[in-house]
Amino acid sequence: MSEWPEGRNGRPDERYGRGSANPQPEGARAMPHVRRRPAPPQSPPRIPPQQGQGYDGYGEAPGYDSGYNTGQVYGGGGFGGDGGYVQSRPAPNWGRRLKVGTLTLVVALLAVSIGTYFWADGKLKREVDLSKVIERPSEGDGTNYLIVGSDSREGMTAEDKKKLHTGSAEGKRTDSMMILHDGSNGPTLISLPRDSNVEIPSFVGSESGKKFAGTGRTTKLNAAYAEDGPELLVRTVEFNTGLRIDHYVEIGFGGFAKIVDAIGGVELDIPKAFKDKKSGADFQAGKQTLNGEQSLAFVRTRYAFAGSDLDRTKNQQKFLAALAAQTATPSTILNPFKLYPTMGAGLDTLIVDKDMSLWSLGNMFFAMKGVTGGEGTSMNIPLSGQSVNGNLVWDKDKVKQLVEQLKNDEKVTVKGS
Repeated sequence: MSEWPEGRNGRPDERYGRGSANPQPEGARAMPHVRRRPAPPQSPPRIPPQQGQGYDGYGEAPGYDSGYNTGQVYGGGGFGGDGGYVQSRPAPNWGRRLKVGTLTLVVALLAVSIGTYFWADGKLKREVDLSKVIERPSEGDGTNYLIVGSDSREGMTAEDKKKLHTGSAEGKRTDSMMILHDGSNGPTLISLPRDSNVEIPSFVGSESGKKFAGTGRTTKLNAAYAEDGPELLVRTVEFNTGLRIDHYVEIGFGGFAKIVDAIGGVELDIPKAFKDKKSGADFQAGKQTLNGEQSLAFVRTRYAFAGSDLDRTKNQQKFLAALAAQTATPSTILNPFKLYPTMGAGLDTLIVDKDMSLWSLGNMFFAMKGVTGGEGTSMNIPLSGQSVNGNLVWDKDKVKQLVEQLKNDEKVTVKGS
């Protein structure tokens, strides 16, 4: 066979795999059906930063054409590639990022708030059942809270009792009682002296369920609590005032001191220096910050004052309003390192009625704050004198007028004692 295949020029030295002087590449000569497209006009080489000087990024010198063509386009200039340039990232969408960040923050705050609410709500001790209170007055406008400070020593060690001058008496008695009315005309805080002379009405025993008929017996108000607990105290207050109590709140000695310490103390302006051995009080006149121990001594002192229990109730009102005002502030509410210890200390020791919600408790607290904020009124219940046994007698006409104003949610004009 002396003839070469068609397309060969007849030279025996032009075989596959060898070089040739023919300007047509071997691949095109061997495969006549493949047509190379014309090479684009040469432009100065574009050198990516990472490649060495004089190379085009694929291992060959610029301008050199090996003649090899796989049919793939690697991105040379003029054929849809980037010409060797790395495309820059698009500018960030700051508006979208701001929206996403804000939404994330809102969701996080909502989750924390919901979690805190259920945590705090679960700590409330709902132990008082007002459904056991019989023959109740009709409801009025606004909300009435009976706030009780007891001498309960529950949870206190012997060292705590000594430090706080509480003594070691068993059981618990009421050390202070107040009605807080929260209405559209501002809050009204009314102290009920524990030595008030009141009638014990008929009632149903909170534990026994047995009904006890009223006999017209009169005694000190705090005796009702000692006899059958919170339910009888509420029944007695309602019977002697005609005002319906919507919620009951009680706190003991230990819890009171812990709340004060948790918020870092309460600032008070004490007009006159006084001492009292029984309560442990020893105060100079002027502005000062009271810790838990000092605060408890301040609200319990009565023997150092000429007005005894009446002066003490005024100090209790002053202190509780200051405590609420200094607790319900952004520096406490928005600071978890103060908020959680304060709520923990308070909620662990609070005893409330079964219908009390955390929302209602918060409303009570802010109403208490409003008493000293110029929005409300604080007073002792009107008195007319003393009974034969030395108990304090209420002024029935003024009490009736006061209760009517509270029921109708009117501005209180009655003056207390």
